[in-house]
Amino acid sequence: MKTLYLVRHAKSSWKHDVDDHKRPLKERGEKDGRLVSKKVNEEIEPPQKIISSDATRAFSTAQFFKDALKISDSNFETNHDLYDFSGQNALRIIKSLEHDLDTIMIVGHNHAFTSIANMLGNRYIENVPTCGFVMLQFDEEKWSTITTGKTVKTIFPRDLK
Repeated sequence: MKTLYLVRHAKSSWKHDVDDHKRPLKERGEKDGRLVSKKVNEEIEPPQKIISSDATRAFSTAQFFKDALKISDSNFETNHDLYDFSGQNALRIIKSLEHDLDTIMIVGHNHAFTSIANMLGNRYIENVPTCGFVMLQFDEEKWSTITTGKTVKTIFPRDLK
């Protein structure tokens, strides 16, 4: 069985004059990152690895989950290809994961993550909100063969406030 955790980056700030890739989290994003990562830690088994987009807002969000889930530096990586809004690159990364990894978390962006959650899950999600968490499970042995799995759990910031 394969388990995929999707985390959309937390709320980012538009007040800084930086390129999109370098936009930081706003204060609400930091609060949501702490809140959701704590709740996720209480409800799931930690992933074997976290892979995050290298965009500042995604990387910062991933750090909250890395800390809450006690993921080592050696099991945390960034991948520029997750700076993806269509979902094609993210899906390619998921399908090319090493088969000995059974549980993985990826941190990235919308519309990619809502599309992937709906394409691979069995429950329609209108929109994965900022700092939203989606857990999908697949009755497969290889990431390359996953198709539709089961949407097991969602944890969204609005549900925790």
